Amino acid sequence: MQFFSTNRNSPLVDFKDATINGQAPDKGLYFPVQIQQAPPDLIKNISLYSNEAIGYEIIKPYIGESIPHERLQSIVEETLNFPIPLVGITDNIYSLELFHGPTLAFKDVGARFMSRCLSYFVTKRKEKIIVLVATSGDTGGAVANGFYEVEGVEVVILFPSGKVSKVQEKQLTTLGKNIHAIEVKGTFDDCQQMVKDVFSIKHIYKNILLTSANSINVSRWLPQQFYYFFAYKQWKFKDQLPVISVPSGNFGNICAGLLAMKSGLPVEHFIAACNSNDMVPQFLETYKYEPKPAIATISNAMDVGDPSNFIRILELFKGDIKALKGVVTAYSIKDDETRNTIKAVYRESKYLLDPHGAVGYRALERYLDQFPFQKGIFIETAHPVKFFDVVEPIIGNSIDIPGQVSRQMGQESQSEMMANNTDALKEYLMKLNNE
Repeated sequence: MQFFSTNRNSPLVDFKDATINGQAPDKGLYFPVQIQQAPPDLIKNISLYSNEAIGYEIIKPYIGESIPHERLQSIVEETLNFPIPLVGITDNIYSLELFHGPTLAFKDVGARFMSRCLSYFVTKRKEKIIVLVATSGDTGGAVANGFYEVEGVEVVILFPSGKVSKVQEKQLTTLGKNIHAIEVKGTFDDCQQMVKDVFSIKHIYKNILLTSANSINVSRWLPQQFYYFFAYKQWKFKDQLPVISVPSGNFGNICAGLLAMKSGLPVEHFIAACNSNDMVPQFLETYKYEPKPAIATISNAMDVGDPSNFIRILELFKGDIKALKGVVTAYSIKDDETRNTIKAVYRESKYLLDPHGAVGYRALERYLDQFPFQKGIFIETAHPVKFFDVVEPIIGNSIDIPGQVSRQMGQESQSEMMANNTDALKEYLMKLNNE
């Protein structure tokens, strides 16, 4: 399998080079030359397959010969060694819980897969490997956990100062060793732009192999298809396809779902559930792509004003916006609505949503109000304990804290403050390389 740049001014590369490069030299995102179709037998008899077998069959064509099949099977098994259950909330709304991994967030799937692929690729290389990533919350913790103590790899994580939850901050600032946390005076979009700027000039770094662990990296993005197949495996209504509502910030997650659908996964419709950062809902209404400064919300991991992965969604639909609108509906859910949803669902169903899952739930409710005979799934992207300072006052109760979180909350944070300045990041990377 080969991958091209969405800017179409870079050479084709295989999965290995796409993973190591992170971003194409022309600043585009890598995209597969062709969409692989899932084996028909897998779709027809999906309940007979293990999650590991499903993941392997879906990802294998995109890896090609870059990783031996036996090692790829091991990578998939190590990535998926935690449950991903589909839980009924009402008669027509189901939650796909993606928070049972080590950092309690959906990013664990992509981060664990990527860290193991990159570890395989760099074992025999002599350069220092630096993984550079911007996070709006959960990516940083998942990447930090996935790459912690991986030999030969240093990880630099940029996060917006004061704009991630207390638990998220602890998850990406308490590990130390090869994990380096940078607190940027700005927004997630600022962090993401600094990373993009550095990648555009990464040729100036001598003896450094620089790559990214954001969902712009194909090895982070592609395995996110897995859990959409797992949802269908558990879907009880095989004569009625699910509507799937995906909390959307940088749009990598819903893009992976759309890729799964294009690969043959039966889905009725997708919902892009956005918070007050409504660039995509506005685009689907006006056909004008107008990035905006990010707005801070209680669903902070979705506070993105210029989502990188939306270009991949346009590639999936070959730029046909009408075709895209036939498959995707986008809603903007404000903070008051998010709070009311958390409170109402907890009161009526005894199910506790995190703020991002609440955005997905409420967007799905809106859609089902229009199409009451449909049934749907929303993606519950993180454990509510990661946002206890937001959720507890809403429900008027304390949240049981899992052991791994309580241990991290008692540890000392280690981070470095940095101005919203690419030159400052360049200087930091040069210093890190010389250590």
